[in-house]
Amino acid sequence: MNHEHSPHLTHAVRDGVARGLAAVGMAGIGLIHLLDAPGKFTETPYMGWMYVGLILSSLGIAYAFVRTSSPKVWLAAAGLAASAMVGFILTRTVGLPQAHGDIGNWSEPLGMASLFVEGALVALSGAVLAERRFGRAAVPVALRTDDQNRMRAAA
Repeated sequence: MNHEHSPHLTHAVRDGVARGLAAVGMAGIGLIHLLDAPGKFTETPYMGWMYVGLILSSLGIAYAFVRTSSPKVWLAAAGLAASAMVGFILTRTVGLPQAHGDIGNWSEPLGMASLFVEGALVALSGAVLAERRFGRAAVPVALRTDDQNRMRAAA
């Protein structure tokens, strides 16, 4: 039985897994903010509408990952996730206009879940884009597949 895989197959599988994780992560960001949105509309309506924009954008990017692996989609995912993280940090540090009630509230469960998913998406997007930009050398040795190590050794 031949256990050798073509580099193209390995790349296709890795790309599919990365895109699947990213799509689920984007949907997770949307869900977390959907669960938190009802209170925002009564407390600070503009933040409620920002949540709607974030939710719709997250779902749109998740759908884009199902269809393509374009660098633009990876950049959009990283940018949206990072902007949500910045928003969370601002609300917990200096507050936003008409929204000072969450200053210092770092342990809110949905906020922690959101930061985790958003941070994971920023890291995944960065890794995918770095690998594309700089090639296989950008992937740490410990994370390389056996095929990548064999190809590197043969080079």
